[in-house]
Amino acid sequence: MDIDIIEEEENPMLHRTDVRFEVVHDEATPSRLSVRDSLAATLNKDAEEVVVHELDTKFGMRKTVGYAKVYDSPEFARDVEQDHMLERNKIVADGEEEAEEA
Repeated sequence: MDIDIIEEEENPMLHRTDVRFEVVHDEATPSRLSVRDSLAATLNKDAEEVVVHELDTKFGMRKTVGYAKVYDSPEFARDVEQDHMLERNKIVADGEEEAEEA
């Protein structure tokens, strides 16, 4: 799976960078988590700092275009993102993290 960054836009007010990217894959459309991990590796970020919002694959194509938000830290992601997006990206919210440790 190859990831190419199409566009990056800084958003200093929310401590993040909005990223549009393209993924070329051999098999079926990759999962959100595998794309998140590969994108994080490409950008030298931690996986919990990357929130993948959309993946769009045209029928029969081996190319997926996506949109993600890359935060400066996992705390900023938890503060800004909606709960369902954190859940989709397997990022644990602050309250849930304490409950899991207990």
